[in-house]
Amino acid sequence: MSLRHFLTLDDLTSDEHEHLIERAIELKRLWRDGVIHEPLRNRTLAMLFTLASTRTRVAFATGMQQLGGSAIFMSPTDTQFGRGEPIADTARVLSQMVDLVAIRTTDHAMLEQFAATATVPVINAMTNRFHPCQILADVQTYVEQRGTIRGKTVAFIGDGYNMCNSFIVAARVFGFHLNIACPEGYAPDPMLVHSNANHLTLSDSAAAAITGVDLVVTDVWSSMGHEAQQAARVQAFAGYQINEQIMRGAHRDALFMHCLPAHRGEEISAHMLDHASSVVWEEAGNRLHSQKALLEFLFGAHQHRDPAIC
Repeated sequence: MSLRHFLTLDDLTSDEHEHLIERAIELKRLWRDGVIHEPLRNRTLAMLFTLASTRTRVAFATGMQQLGGSAIFMSPTDTQFGRGEPIADTARVLSQMVDLVAIRTTDHAMLEQFAATATVPVINAMTNRFHPCQILADVQTYVEQRGTIRGKTVAFIGDGYNMCNSFIVAARVFGFHLNIACPEGYAPDPMLVHSNANHLTLSDSAAAAITGVDLVVTDVWSSMGHEAQQAARVQAFAGYQINEQIMRGAHRDALFMHCLPAHRGEEISAHMLDHASSVVWEEAGNRLHSQKALLEFLFGAHQHRDPAIC
């Protein structure tokens, strides 16, 4: 099998995604049962992060440890990458020393350039374009709570940024319909909207987007890198808060998710994380298990590469 990366959800087939979700649920069961499972013994993941992280970083580090391996955290302040070493050079060097690389950056093009040179699997740990690891945990959580997400309707309310972009791709990959509601000027990537038009409905009404849906998702109004726009964004998104009242428009069994961290009183009401529909804490915990399934999958694929490709 050829070298596999996970830069967007499109790097895996729908069947492979279904397998990953099933495997994440199985790995979670093994973890709860105290079963030792170490397929990545003596293997190393390098985490090259130029942005802050809690869930992604801890899930990868803990996941590697539980799978028998180890993780090295690297930031621009303590590596040569931060002093101007070319991306391709860093990719070549790390490929000689570690078995997988996870990158978090505001520059998706940098991630693609790194992956083009690397000879080990590269994982998108979040960029300005996509956050595919979060989608794996979200879908796992929905499947655990309600069964298959295929054929369901999901509402994404808020900023058309990386999480919204990822849900657009997820709608096609996992077979659900996506309702997107965002204010003018904050719509998702128009090319993504156009190429996935059969799987989504775009509007400026949060109430309309939520009506009758099976899952409601939101994210912060000012993602990392948008801090200077905070005041303008609070004003623009004033009518897009997820609260107890607007959730009444969703299906009576609808779930609520948020990738966290959350800003209570902005994109969500003060008590929304503890609402009866909320599975946010389970969603956060599933980052560990879904990322373990991803690590296991990519390393397995890497192990079966044609040596001529190396």
